[in-house]
Amino acid sequence: MPRYILTGAPGAGKTAVLRLLEINGHVVVEEAATDVIAIDNALGYEEPWHDHAFIDKIITLQRQRQNAVRAAESPTVFFDRSPVCTLALSRYLGFTTSDLLTREVDRVVAEGVYETTVFFIRHQGFVETTAARRISFEDSLVFEQLHEQTYRDLGFDLVEVPAGPLTDRVAVVQQTAEQLRR
Repeated sequence: MPRYILTGAPGAGKTAVLRLLEINGHVVVEEAATDVIAIDNALGYEEPWHDHAFIDKIITLQRQRQNAVRAAESPTVFFDRSPVCTLALSRYLGFTTSDLLTREVDRVVAEGVYETTVFFIRHQGFVETTAARRISFEDSLVFEQLHEQTYRDLGFDLVEVPAGPLTDRVAVVQQTAEQLRR
């Protein structure tokens, strides 16, 4: 069962790409950070990303979602981010890497949980602010570069998915995934 990661800077359009992949019949696993932020906001924490526990909450939810898909033995699966993304986020926020995060990144790399080919969704030239996404476009570019370097440092191969019409972006993902299955 091929398990691909889709990643990129905040606001790059990953969710739209994933939604269309899902409509096209692919299994999609949701991003954890946005849900952790939503839950913490509902509990009264306005900016949970300032708390060191934020990263471990993301990792815990990512692992639960990963295990749920493993149990289902689905065909090709596309993940909205991975623990490697959480490592990049931790670095971007200036946190010391937690033991849980270190163990999870080491595990997913050692066990080959994901394909080594990662789809890197490039920014579209702007970022729309949401309750969970309060990053400026300029800061998102810094994060994008750090994010890309984190994946490369761990030995992943990045497939560029350039800005453009949604159908073109999804076609890059689907065609590349199909070629890799052969």
